Amino acid sequence: MAGQAQSRPELQLQQQPAAPPWGELLSFQYFQRLCPPGAGYGYSGGSVQGMRESEFGRLGGMTYLDHAGTALFPQSLLKEFTDDLSKNIYGNPHSQNISSKLTYDTIEHVRYRILQHFSTTAEDYTIIFTSGSTAALKLVAETFPWMPEGLGHPSSRFCYLTDSHTSVVGMRGITAAMNVLSVPVKPKDILLSEKNRVPAEEQNCMTPHLFCYPAQSNFSGIKYPLSWIQEIKSGKLCPIKTPGKWFVLLDAASYVSTSPLDLTVHQPDFIPISFYKIFGFPTGLGALLVNNQIAPFLRKSYFGGGTAAGYLAGEEFYSPRPSIAERFEDGTVSFLDIIALKHGFDALERLTGGMENIKNHTFALSRYTYTVLSTLKYANGAPVVRIYTDSDFSSPDIQGPIINFNVLDENGDVIGYSQVDKIASLYNIHVRTGCFCNTGACQQHLSLSNEDVKRNLQAGHVCGDDIDIIDGRPTGSVRISFGYMSTFEDAQTFLKFIIATRLSKSDCKFPSQTTTRETITQSVEFPIQNDHTANNNAKKYSLKTIISDTGHWNNSSAALKTPETSRAVSESAIPVYRSGSKPITVTNIYLYPIKSCSAFEVSEWPVGNQGLLYDRKWMVVNQNGVCISQKQEPRLCLVQPLIDREQKIMVINAEGMDPISVPLEENTGREIQIGQSKVCAHRVQTYDCGERIAEWFSELLGRQCRLIRQSSDFKRNANQKHEKGQATTVSLSLVNEAQYLLINTASILQLKEQITERLEEPLPTEELIQRFRANIVISATESFEEEKWAEISIGALCFQVVGPCNRCQIICIDPQTGQRNKEFLQTLSSTRGRKTNFGIYLMNQSLCSSLPNILSVGSQVFPVLKEDGEIPSPLSNEEKTSG
Repeated sequence: MAGQAQSRPELQLQQQPAAPPWGELLSFQYFQRLCPPGAGYGYSGGSVQGMRESEFGRLGGMTYLDHAGTALFPQSLLKEFTDDLSKNIYGNPHSQNISSKLTYDTIEHVRYRILQHFSTTAEDYTIIFTSGSTAALKLVAETFPWMPEGLGHPSSRFCYLTDSHTSVVGMRGITAAMNVLSVPVKPKDILLSEKNRVPAEEQNCMTPHLFCYPAQSNFSGIKYPLSWIQEIKSGKLCPIKTPGKWFVLLDAASYVSTSPLDLTVHQPDFIPISFYKIFGFPTGLGALLVNNQIAPFLRKSYFGGGTAAGYLAGEEFYSPRPSIAERFEDGTVSFLDIIALKHGFDALERLTGGMENIKNHTFALSRYTYTVLSTLKYANGAPVVRIYTDSDFSSPDIQGPIINFNVLDENGDVIGYSQVDKIASLYNIHVRTGCFCNTGACQQHLSLSNEDVKRNLQAGHVCGDDIDIIDGRPTGSVRISFGYMSTFEDAQTFLKFIIATRLSKSDCKFPSQTTTRETITQSVEFPIQNDHTANNNAKKYSLKTIISDTGHWNNSSAALKTPETSRAVSESAIPVYRSGSKPITVTNIYLYPIKSCSAFEVSEWPVGNQGLLYDRKWMVVNQNGVCISQKQEPRLCLVQPLIDREQKIMVINAEGMDPISVPLEENTGREIQIGQSKVCAHRVQTYDCGERIAEWFSELLGRQCRLIRQSSDFKRNANQKHEKGQATTVSLSLVNEAQYLLINTASILQLKEQITERLEEPLPTEELIQRFRANIVISATESFEEEKWAEISIGALCFQVVGPCNRCQIICIDPQTGQRNKEFLQTLSSTRGRKTNFGIYLMNQSLCSSLPNILSVGSQVFPVLKEDGEIPSPLSNEEKTSG
């Protein structure tokens, strides 16, 4: 790149000496040795750890490594802002009263403060407040003085670097509507841009062109030269060969979160920013900094409240305000959020001393992490990670505090990013995965062609989902990023996580140095020491609830096995599977009346159109009406709901609490509060179960929460495709994905063997079954044979298999104590070849006969094999869990 000494990281690593032992690699002394001159760690005002404790205590044991996604606001910023609001009256700035004048003057002060932060003045730049950097980019696309094709003169060109955010690339939608051509430019092509210089006789052409590029890539963290700004504006660099005058938009949203931008040295025409990237609060507020030389030429057709000096409602007459900012800020600005910015700048300066210190601090952390990650090797010499970078992390002027990578196995195959994210969450480490709204950089670094991206889309992969591997190739990667409040301990914890999950179970080594497992244990305090051992002294709660509700149902009628029943499944779906083998039977039936709470075990149970009667009909929500699961509140597993169908009540028990009951019959009285909630992005209509039960759950969990029930008036449907392409609509309760979840005891026993070996202590089979929160447990002879089925019949009931269950961290929660143990998901991942599928989802099909709709323990299971021996993943891209 122009003006930068770049090198490929793998070539750089070959020149490095042998790495020190693990303990030294993870030591603060080694970290300090890696800090380049002038890029020190911490701030002169006090220790970083002290700032973390006083300003970010809410993080607790969390390791937050998604600062490029958003910064975290310090507690003092929030306090000072709320103190400000509690002491002052801020009125609408468009009025003329005293409170409105206070608001207007404060906003103007904040404008000056922003200009000061970027080392410029109102004489050179104007601040236009927007809802974020995306809105700022859209504003430029709509108002730039484009000259379209076909008017008899040279037309404008919209050029952008392919390593740009989606919001930059998306500007071409507006330019296309204006008949302006868009031209993508690859980073390497800028180096050749001098060849695009136009002849001298064409250099006086004034057709305006716009070139957009990021000051810092939000994918790899590479910092593109700010010198390009003047070189392009002067004509020394030409993105494409065409006569005209070039203007430059510098996408600074990622860059300014951790680096200073001096607009007296580098003067782009447009700079979009988002303030939550810098301060963490407020969100939904950004700005467009416009160079005053281009500002008068911007065109605007729409005018909103506050932008007009005068206009007529009955005639085409409009006069804009003279102020550039007021002319482009439609409607009333977010004045309270703008006032919060003042406190954001104050807090940032007080805590860090300025952006130069932040740049050095965050670079020191990223350089150290990059260096250690680059060093990690398996015993066979294969690297543990593949880092996607355009620099060698030698200078904070070239590289930002972002590291993008994929984790590899010993054979060099990529471990999917969703799998890495899922395991990281067990360690309370927050990372970002996917392509990060930057398809161009993703394609470049992952070697994905345009056709590859199109094929992935056709295969069902969309931006932001968890489909991470297609045809053996990654669709995205993992990104970690540091912010001004990040600490050495954050970097150390992340590196320990990678070492512990990839290397601690194998004989691994660093270049030119072999390290045994004993050395590892002595050198490094891993954060994953067996949680189960640590919890041996935890108080145990007996949650086993085996209730046989046979008063109204006859086992014999539901358990009849007639030839008619065995033939009831779809005759076109392949011959009946396992003929002549040992019969498969149902061994356990569980329902979960309250989503994410304890199971209620029965020997037989009625089946309705949404699944087992009363299964996941209720759920606990927070004060905002958002569902609370065991991911947020592991103690929910200690809540034991029992269904008493004779008395038509559900009795709820929990250790240390008096039992409480709610009626099974719906209360349709006017006093019942109807509301809307969401389950896996699907809207559901619910009603509140009242204050008494809300107080019970709030006391139990120590937070404001309520119990709600799905309303029978609202049908939540899921469209499910059959083998032959027909779509069937099925009704769902508050489950995440399907009506039933089935697991196989043979699969449980195989997994139990692996987990017991790693735990080095006995594991009851019943506890492992409870962790997987199935509705139906069966006894097949082969482990995981259920994954080859297309349909099954049980007694008179027929079910379609709709996909595997992709497990999350809920299986790591002990259903008897609520304690976590990371080993369960990690073992499942390693046992299943880096996937976490366990169990299959089922949906009701039409009844096979006139027998009662009852599911019974002891009933025989008749499976049908799918043609290709595999079952598809469910249609939804949401992460699946049994809830």
